[in-house]
Amino acid sequence: MELTLNEVQAKSLLKEVVLELVQEKRDWFFEIMVEALEEVGLANAIQAGRQNEFVDEKQIMAILEGLC
Repeated sequence: MELTLNEVQAKSLLKEVVLELVQEKRDWFFEIMVEALEEVGLANAIQAGRQNEFVDEKQIMAILEGLC
């Protein structure tokens, strides 16, 4: 038996699932949303802070070895 959904049915089903998730697993859903927002914020901060080319790993290791 094969189940097929059109776009309208799929959207409706997805909305129903998300609504049920928010209602029944509020704490779990909240944690997922916070994690996702933190990841987006971190990605944006990295992108905004990156102004130059990456530094070669050998250069970093040479500096670290000089500190020991």
